[in-house]
Amino acid sequence: MKKFVLTSEFKPKGDQSNAIQKIMKNFSDSVDTQVLLGATGTGKTFTIANIINKVQKNTLIMVHNKTLAAQLYSEFKDLFKQNHVEYFVSYFDFYQPEAYIPRTDTYVEKSAQANEEIEMLRLSTINSLASGEPTIVIASVAAIYASVAPSDFEIYRIILSKNQERNLKQLQYDLVRLQYERNNIDLKPGTFRLKGDVLEIAPGYTDAFTIRVSFYGNTIEDIALIDSLTGEVKERWDTYVIVPASEYIMNKDRWKESMELIKSEMIERVKSFKMNNKLLEAQRIEERTKHDIESMEELGYCNGIENYSRHLELRKEGSTPYTLFDYFKGDWLLVIDESHMTIPQVRGMYNTDRSRKNTLVEYGWRLPSALDNRPLNFEEFQKTINKVIYMSATPNEWEVAQSGNHVVEQLVRPTGLIDPIIEIHSSKHQVDDLVIEIQKQIKKKERTFITVLTIKMAESLTEYLHKQKIKAMYMHNELKTLERSQIINELRRGKYDVIVGINLLREGLDVPEVSLVCILDADKPGIFRSNKSLIQTFGRAARNVNGRVIMYADTITEQMQSAMDETSRRRQIQIEYNKKNHITPQTISKPIFDDIHSKEGAKAVEAYFHNRNKVDLKKKTRAIAVLRKEMLQAATHQEYERAAYLRDMIIELEGDSKNAVQEN
Repeated sequence: MKKFVLTSEFKPKGDQSNAIQKIMKNFSDSVDTQVLLGATGTGKTFTIANIINKVQKNTLIMVHNKTLAAQLYSEFKDLFKQNHVEYFVSYFDFYQPEAYIPRTDTYVEKSAQANEEIEMLRLSTINSLASGEPTIVIASVAAIYASVAPSDFEIYRIILSKNQERNLKQLQYDLVRLQYERNNIDLKPGTFRLKGDVLEIAPGYTDAFTIRVSFYGNTIEDIALIDSLTGEVKERWDTYVIVPASEYIMNKDRWKESMELIKSEMIERVKSFKMNNKLLEAQRIEERTKHDIESMEELGYCNGIENYSRHLELRKEGSTPYTLFDYFKGDWLLVIDESHMTIPQVRGMYNTDRSRKNTLVEYGWRLPSALDNRPLNFEEFQKTINKVIYMSATPNEWEVAQSGNHVVEQLVRPTGLIDPIIEIHSSKHQVDDLVIEIQKQIKKKERTFITVLTIKMAESLTEYLHKQKIKAMYMHNELKTLERSQIINELRRGKYDVIVGINLLREGLDVPEVSLVCILDADKPGIFRSNKSLIQTFGRAARNVNGRVIMYADTITEQMQSAMDETSRRRQIQIEYNKKNHITPQTISKPIFDDIHSKEGAKAVEAYFHNRNKVDLKKKTRAIAVLRKEMLQAATHQEYERAAYLRDMIIELEGDSKNAVQEN
């Protein structure tokens, strides 16, 4: 069996070696739940890569958003070049779930825009896990949502072998059963074509190659992998397994029984509504269900077919749905990155989904069985866990308790950078003092982040700084991806000296040029002044050798003291390590990310940014086309973080275009 092979020119540094040794010792001592408390910039990703290389187990790394997932996917693809590294996130670029608002009698139909690239990557994930090959999966919280049953995926496969007798006509029927479509013109993923005795199949999970099966009569003579771009033969096999073209497949063997179950539930539901004098609801559910049954019987599909998954899979009421976790067999490893945010998200998914669907069921828009098309609840999620590492700079008490206090610390950065100095200044004249501090920063050509508590305060402070001839920009919570990234890059280039915001903890704000973080009203209560939020905010200044934090407050709260004590503790450990190892800290050198590759794209986006209120649909359409082209190029070159970023830009531009049409 193949093994994981970590390919990197780097060796563990700083606290990484100690962290790896402690985690491995805990696993050998049968400690299956651990916490990796890693300070910002200590290289937690590389530590986990070394752990995977040592435990040699299939690994699922779960994060709380697509952007971070894309970044980790790129990093692990580079670290494990010889192994399967997969990407599993929601395949919707845009998703508006079905909902009903009784107060206004408003029904909102499901609206979604699927991403074909992500659909292929999801299918590739399932295929890799089902194949038994060593696999690392980077996933968002979408991993807890329903997926195809492993038994169905394994049954619906075609095994082709050289010299095997195969009826060519029957093989085409079998491919259609696996949801492949015949297309003699455009051989795109999920299609096949027949030319004489040669059958070409494009697997649903990739557009990089096709499978060419050559026949002599009814005998398979040759099986070859063909490069989609050049047409060259890359490999030849004696045996090849054709997997379904789509992640979701319909088991036709149980189709009749499934339809009968849906009809039976509909009859019972109509009867129940009528007994309670809910005639409108009775009519609604009967008409909708009959329409869906007709569509499924005629087309094999209906809008919202996932709501019938319990019957289509012949599952019992209330049973746990199949998810990605069911593909991790035996002994495997789960890593939950940014666990302080990912775990609460996992907790909330089930209740949010349940609340929305309960309303749909109550008012006759869906059958009660729709409630079983759902994400895992938290108890079910916990039962899936085998070995787990909760990873965060500020883990919650729950994760620490779950680990039995097996907390492995990774506080020393390979760069030698230490946590920032913390200062307390009076809030009585905080704005005047702030201006003086910013002017010092400007003289040193270093940048500043300022966090405040309210939108009004952020706007007023930014306006005041402008009057003081300070180049400041306000980053509000409704900022779009494009604008946010552009503002950060302009801060780094020196167009701005200061960014003012409420929540400056979001990803992508690791800016080495920022050496000062100012926290106004630090002693006021609120989620952004908790000890964990304060520690995360301090980390914004941890990329610069001159890192410093000023908290403006009249009293030192328990949260402030806790954050300062923890930072002081980490700082002391880092200083001692640097002295012992003769390390001189240096500011991180990080290239300024160029938002757009081409001049054409940059020009189009620049026009959008500066003229948002003047929507020119013709120019918008052109800008979207340019960005889409660059997005596909980025995906082709496996620049998935950048591709996701460009995709978000496209969605924003398309949204503005639609709004403009509605206004006109």
